[in-house]
Amino acid sequence: MTTHLVVGAGPVGTALASRLSQAGRTVRVVTRSGGGPELPRVQRIALDATDATALADAARGVGVLYNCANPGPYPEWERGWPPLAASVLHAAETSGAVLVTLGNLYGYGPVDGPMTRDRALAPSSPLGEVRARMWQDALAAHRAGRVRVTEVRASDYIGPSVPDSHGLLPMYAAATLAGKPAFVMADPDQPHTWTAVDDVVSTLIALGADDRAWGSPWLVPSNPPATVREVLRELGARAGTGEPKLRRVPRAALRAGGLAVPMARAALGVLYQFDRPFVADASETSNVLGVRPTPWGQVLDATAPAWHTRATASRSQRGVVLDPVGAGLPPGRGPLSERAGVELSPPGATPLPGRSPRRRCRSAGPPRRR
Repeated sequence: MTTHLVVGAGPVGTALASRLSQAGRTVRVVTRSGGGPELPRVQRIALDATDATALADAARGVGVLYNCANPGPYPEWERGWPPLAASVLHAAETSGAVLVTLGNLYGYGPVDGPMTRDRALAPSSPLGEVRARMWQDALAAHRAGRVRVTEVRASDYIGPSVPDSHGLLPMYAAATLAGKPAFVMADPDQPHTWTAVDDVVSTLIALGADDRAWGSPWLVPSNPPATVREVLRELGARAGTGEPKLRRVPRAALRAGGLAVPMARAALGVLYQFDRPFVADASETSNVLGVRPTPWGQVLDATAPAWHTRATASRSQRGVVLDPVGAGLPPGRGPLSERAGVELSPPGATPLPGRSPRRRCRSAGPPRRR
């Protein structure tokens, strides 16, 4: 039976290892801390995933290798991703495993019309350029016959396990589900594709098992687009918190914050995703590979209580951070530069500055509580 290696134990890596374990598969999970789900048939391995020799050793005898890692906050991507991606590619090549990389939509840049898997990459930010180079390097190795690769491209995550530091939507929900206004960084009324974590996992597994997927990227099937306001309204209706109160942060204030804070400056480079419709068309993934999105109502039913519980607990413990850059904050709250940055999202989500820093290992294990 095929052994699977998962690099990273964030929301997706953890859910993937759990799903594979439940299906009776043998799974190895690599993080620097040795974290990951404690389940039957899951072996947790502590190592630095940028150590090519150590990772290649961990990949011996593996049939499918999933790169679900994240090298850290946005400002660390240009430095952290190249050695991590190269190490994972080397491990797949030496082991003969199929490499399935968890990616995002940053490489497409600003678009007019829906994104499809065969749309040409045209990154407009350093973050998008990093992701595009990773795929181009992997694809070159595939075409040279050195390794079999594919990439899963997801939009911003939604689901009960997604932390409020892993994107704009969960951060806004941390405020609105606690009965507070949310200070939004872009237009909350633009249609946007949201990707359920469970659907990311389904796509990862399907691509690793189907040779028709190899040598190409695939988008994760997701529900029809919805605006930030619409999603927060639906979550609030399920949680009983009512209509969300949203306040737009002026872009000038965001730029001012970016002058002093690298995290805010990097985030500005991908806010175009919320300034216009940002829609992914993954119909080909459904038609060819049979993966279909979880019904939207089910996604919201599972997400709302989890996010509401977290929001109310967070409010009682330390209050809710409303404004990611210090613009328009109530008296007594310091600017972003005083509150540091956030440990950024898994590769498919748009993260936010403004939470307390928790540095995570390059193999994307769960952050440690202080």
